[in-house]
Amino acid sequence: MSYFTLSLTLIFVLIPLVLSKTFNLGLEKDTLIATIRSIIQLLAVGYVLKFVFDSDSLIYIFLMVTLMIVAATHNAQKKGAAIQGIVVKIAATLVLVEVLTQSILIGFNITPPTAQYIIPISGMVIGNSMVLSILFLNRFTAEVEANQDQTELILSLGGTPKQAIHRQLIQSIKASMIPTIESQKTVGLVQLPGMMSGQIIAGADPIQAVQFQLLIMFLLLTTAAVTSVFLGFLSYPTLFNQRMQFLKS
Repeated sequence: MSYFTLSLTLIFVLIPLVLSKTFNLGLEKDTLIATIRSIIQLLAVGYVLKFVFDSDSLIYIFLMVTLMIVAATHNAQKKGAAIQGIVVKIAATLVLVEVLTQSILIGFNITPPTAQYIIPISGMVIGNSMVLSILFLNRFTAEVEANQDQTELILSLGGTPKQAIHRQLIQSIKASMIPTIESQKTVGLVQLPGMMSGQIIAGADPIQAVQFQLLIMFLLLTTAAVTSVFLGFLSYPTLFNQRMQFLKS
């Protein structure tokens, strides 16, 4: 694809701009900012990745993955501002998910330990974990706030903090995992996933593309479970003090 051909794709930006203006949605500024940022960020990342792939240095791979984790943590922590130490908790969750998935991939020789595989897969894993962290924190804080009286009642009857917050915690974990599970039920029927579509467009064998897509789907399923459960059990203790009293938000 040439830069001229790429410029023609701005037609797909013009359409939502016209619709937003026509129906007074007020999204013109945000659409333009999102478009400009995506162009700059992706082109910059493209050149950086080309350099990293050519060098194939473990140091550069580590720096790229670290940058992903830092950016994802910064974005996700906004939804959990009410939880003490949420930045550290999210960062620890992302690191755990990354180490776990890459250890399995490289340890079982599923993918080679090269930048070409580690960085794209890490991007998908960390990005998905970030979204799941946001979904969990958004639901968990809402559940906790809506059920404060019930939580205090269980504590007053001699229940432990874990027992008092159990229902809200489990509901939040399930709610954050459902989108990942439901999307896998309809994959191939309703949608062709991005990685598979990209490989097919690039000329790869469809069966080979399907195999790689299945790998990513199974990775994301583990990502969903580990992120939601680990972040949940890191977060709930901070809602109580040392005397097992509930700290109202």
